[in-house]
Amino acid sequence: MSLSFLLQIETVGENSTGVKDVPLWEVIGASSQGFGLVINVILALMLGYSIFIFVERFLALRKATKEEQGFISKIKDYILEGKIDSAKDYCSRSASPSARMIEKGISRLGRPIESISASIENAAKLEILRLEQRLSFLATAAGAAPMIGFLGTTVGMVMVFIDLQNATSLELKIIAPGIMTAMITTVAGLIVGIVAYVGYNFLVARIGKVVYQMENDALDFMDVLHEPGK
Repeated sequence: MSLSFLLQIETVGENSTGVKDVPLWEVIGASSQGFGLVINVILALMLGYSIFIFVERFLALRKATKEEQGFISKIKDYILEGKIDSAKDYCSRSASPSARMIEKGISRLGRPIESISASIENAAKLEILRLEQRLSFLATAAGAAPMIGFLGTTVGMVMVFIDLQNATSLELKIIAPGIMTAMITTVAGLIVGIVAYVGYNFLVARIGKVVYQMENDALDFMDVLHEPGK
């Protein structure tokens, strides 16, 4: 990464124009002075936690979408044969939210259909809340991170003007720290915001697929209960 247009520095060595080159991490280190350090630490923590949430939720949703083929058909067979305990045990062995939802409905068998439907609906709501846990942080980070970065930009420019006011002569090395703080915090804030925004929307789409699968399984289960002889 090159910031030579602002600092007359690049990333390695020295070029033919005599411009001194410095590593990127030194540029970031130079921008982490005073309040700039606080901004960079906050953004680094937000980025790390956002990545953790994305990976953890992605793995959880991938597990939630793995439902044994013919799940409802097997539940139907157990119910038709009167093997209610076997149906419950079959649901408990599955890790899918649909199985936990259907298990709640099976435990209400013998009660009015309205009661069974209400228990399935309540169980589904709990499963959806479980799927959506911690996603609110990604939504918050997507909006807050760029603003925190822009706060760093403002602080960096204030540092530039303060340094200019106290300087006896105009030199690049005087204003460079403030400019680096302004630019690096802006870039960092945008990176965190983009990662959180993309991750949030990706996970919401995956949750939508799981919810659709749960709704379909719930309808199939209720159809089984509405069949003649139930």
